[in-house]
Amino acid sequence: MAGTDRSQSPVVGGPSIVLVEPQLGENIGAAARAMLNFGLGDLRLVSPRDGWPSEKAVAAASGADVVIESATVYADTTAALDDLQVVYAMTARRRDLRKDMVTPRYAASDIRNRLARGERCGILFGPERAGLDNDDISLADIIISVPSNPGFSSINLAQAVLIFGYEYFALGDDTPTFQHNDGDSEPATKAELALLFGHLEDELRLSGFLFPPEKSPTMVRNIRAILQRARLTEQEVRTLRGVVSSLSHGRGQS
Repeated sequence: MAGTDRSQSPVVGGPSIVLVEPQLGENIGAAARAMLNFGLGDLRLVSPRDGWPSEKAVAAASGADVVIESATVYADTTAALDDLQVVYAMTARRRDLRKDMVTPRYAASDIRNRLARGERCGILFGPERAGLDNDDISLADIIISVPSNPGFSSINLAQAVLIFGYEYFALGDDTPTFQHNDGDSEPATKAELALLFGHLEDELRLSGFLFPPEKSPTMVRNIRAILQRARLTEQEVRTLRGVVSSLSHGRGQS
């Protein structure tokens, strides 16, 4: 459960995730975990091979109890889809069926738009060993195919659920694509950087590093550019000034 903020209530919603004849409780649990990771809450199971409920599924879910406990079981795929209006089927295989094929990213966007209009959507995932058969795929409106290595495109059940879940969640998430983390220390001011530059350059002159004199201005500019690119914090500037002082003190004792 590392990384879980227990003060936050898990977000659940999105399309129904329909696992057709899943074979192992562990895989159901792993799929449930992937669902809750990305805010999906409606798990539907069609004839799970080892029965339901499953202790192995609970263990593999690693705390995704809200998904496991609310999961519903159906005798066949048709019954699991009865209340849905748009159904997608995730499969890596090419089928001789005339259906639109989309990527998980496109499907996630399309489903978000449909849910916003009040349409009820679901996604079919097939058994671990063979995937969805043509009879199940025929019940779907659209096929989702994951772009992957054509020489090794087999993706396990939980991975398939996670891939879609990530794409779906990311579309509604406002996390910046890039964040610079300075920890608890504020970025250094230009005045603090100037003091560091002056301190370092004085010591470099005393040590004879800035030689010959005619090249000194270029060397100083390069050193400052290096330190500027580092985007130092106040604490880092203090640390570097301590380093410079320690080195100069050691030189004076030698």
